[in-house]
Amino acid sequence: MSKKSSNINPQLPFDLSVPVTHRREDLIESKANEMAVSMLDSWPNWPGRVSVLAGPVGAGKTHIANVWADKAQAVVCDCIDLAQNLDQFVKLASANGNFLIEDAGSGVIDETAMFHFLNAVKQGEGYCLITSRSWPITWDIKLADLASRLKAVQVFELSEPDDELLRQVMVKLFADRQLSIDEKVIDYCVLRMERSLESAGRLVEAIDAEALSRQSGISRTTASNALERLGMN
Repeated sequence: MSKKSSNINPQLPFDLSVPVTHRREDLIESKANEMAVSMLDSWPNWPGRVSVLAGPVGAGKTHIANVWADKAQAVVCDCIDLAQNLDQFVKLASANGNFLIEDAGSGVIDETAMFHFLNAVKQGEGYCLITSRSWPITWDIKLADLASRLKAVQVFELSEPDDELLRQVMVKLFADRQLSIDEKVIDYCVLRMERSLESAGRLVEAIDAEALSRQSGISRTTASNALERLGMN
């Protein structure tokens, strides 16, 4: 009879992903996102009808924007959807509809369509939240009327996640998986991981998978192996 190997095969045979939710109660607050959270909680008492939520990739724009969209019962679209369905969206906006336009400024904007749409939002007295990686002033808008309109919007800025936000997010993500973790392991990860909430999610999933595949608890070694697997170490 052949001798059974004592090495544990570090395969990842299970889909360990946990469904992502965008609820207000799941939103963790810190100095990095306090302006955006204040914007979210103050609606509909905004200074104007159109606002921009600006921040880097992984800062939490999607979560905050989708919480607002649920709260405002907003139509969710991107700039391509807006251009392709302009007549329908203008009609909805003119009838007091609310809209979330995602990731503007990262691609080509149909400037005429955007201008007519924003006019309809203003006239219909609805609200529009636009997410972007950058401030509207950097969007290289050629249409003077649209550029002028965008200069007047309120911009709420999200900063890159700080250490405290990353710590709290990781603790929550582990708790969602019904896992407890030593604070020292969290600190070890925060010092080495990429500075985004998306990276926090990928790292928690990788650590969970690493521990399961090796039939071990979550430790600094487990975290180090997961960081290395993700190219963060």
